[in-house]
Amino acid sequence: MKNLSWPNKIVYVVNILFATILLFSYLLPYISPLTLVSISVLSLAVPAFILINVIFVIYWSFKLKRQVLLSALVLLIGFNTINAFVEFGEKKVFLNDDLKIMSYNVRLFNLYEWKDESCEEVRTNIVNFVEEKEPDIVCFQEFVNSYKSDFKFKYKFVNNRDSQKRKTQFGQAILSNYRIINSGSINFDSSANNAIYADIIIKKDTLRIYSVHLESQHLQLDKENFGDEDPEKLRYRLQNTFKKQADQALKLYENEQKCKYKTIVCGDFNNTAFSWVYHKLKGDKNDAFIEAGKGLGKSFDYVFPMRIDFILTDKYFEINNFKTYNDFNYSDHYPIMVRLNVTPK
Repeated sequence: MKNLSWPNKIVYVVNILFATILLFSYLLPYISPLTLVSISVLSLAVPAFILINVIFVIYWSFKLKRQVLLSALVLLIGFNTINAFVEFGEKKVFLNDDLKIMSYNVRLFNLYEWKDESCEEVRTNIVNFVEEKEPDIVCFQEFVNSYKSDFKFKYKFVNNRDSQKRKTQFGQAILSNYRIINSGSINFDSSANNAIYADIIIKKDTLRIYSVHLESQHLQLDKENFGDEDPEKLRYRLQNTFKKQADQALKLYENEQKCKYKTIVCGDFNNTAFSWVYHKLKGDKNDAFIEAGKGLGKSFDYVFPMRIDFILTDKYFEINNFKTYNDFNYSDHYPIMVRLNVTPK
């Protein structure tokens, strides 16, 4: 640091701090919230740590200083982790017999009017969007039961968690143009969230499709401390949520291990690809975004790029394309869709 001015020395100290944090964050997918929850919470901030280190690389590059090597090396070490955040080349293979699967948290179709449009307008736009994209299977989270007849699918499985306690029945739905031969729900303890599944016959094979909605963070993104009175309460709430998510992921994982079919997991994880729950549910499956997507994969409507919605597929399937429709803004999430070759050569 002898060749640096005092302002640049301070910048470099800060650089060391964030490079160290990012390097440590590569371990987060392997640390269960049930073991060290206070550390696991950092997974929400990993995208920010990546971007900060990229900024340091750019800064030192313009300064023509060798300090550029610090963040550059840390980013290089974590290359296989960082590609869960950004992809540079979309795979574009479109076959007529591709299986198209969409996942979308519709936020109750704006039932409580979070957006300016009416519930009817939002619902109509979503119905039209789904019809235009022509998915073979759709997994909806935060779905309103009474709206299932709006969608023109041959087979429908709609599940409502604790619906008897609510005036409006809502939960999750799997809608399919292929025959559903079995379906079920994985209920989570002390939670309105759950996972559902449907066993669907595709050609001569049977697949199990999961729609997952892990515990919500309940963050009020437009308020100080995200809606909590003080940072300590926010920390406690996040830790409690992470523990619930870990327990929920384990229940889903156990169900999947008992399944005799090839599986595809879709849904809203309410956490990033740098989290333990993502790592647990992904296992040896392919992440459709990593295999065939492009850009930051932002799936949540927030100023900072957050990818919390996923489609994870059995390695048997060949992923031909993945799309995040972040120009379709009728929920706090964006729809995502994968195209799969279900009979790879």
